[in-house]
Amino acid sequence: MKLKFVAVFSEMPNNYCAYLPDLPGCVTTGKTWEKIQEMIQEAVEFHIEGMLEYGETLPDRSMSLEEAMVYHSEPLTDEELASYAVYGDDSPPLSTTFKEIEVEISIPAPVTTA
Repeated sequence: MKLKFVAVFSEMPNNYCAYLPDLPGCVTTGKTWEKIQEMIQEAVEFHIEGMLEYGETLPDRSMSLEEAMVYHSEPLTDEELASYAVYGDDSPPLSTTFKEIEVEISIPAPVTTA
């Protein structure tokens, strides 16, 4: 099964990071633009495999590029800002790119009992 998602890529002072608004918690970093492209594919596949393993439902549709841009532009919550102070770098991204990616996922057949 092929699934499409919008990924948000940010170039930071020391690396790149990417996340998928449709899959909270699906985040990765990489040193180069090429590496972050590979890493986000792997992160999505791993994230979805985990969702399926734990019986979580996949999003019924992906955000559009426009919806992802609006989502990304929303102000950070106080909790998110506090986590930046503890774990993150408060440097703003040098650039942000929105890109649709496609992943191939094999969904296991349901187990039936006779």
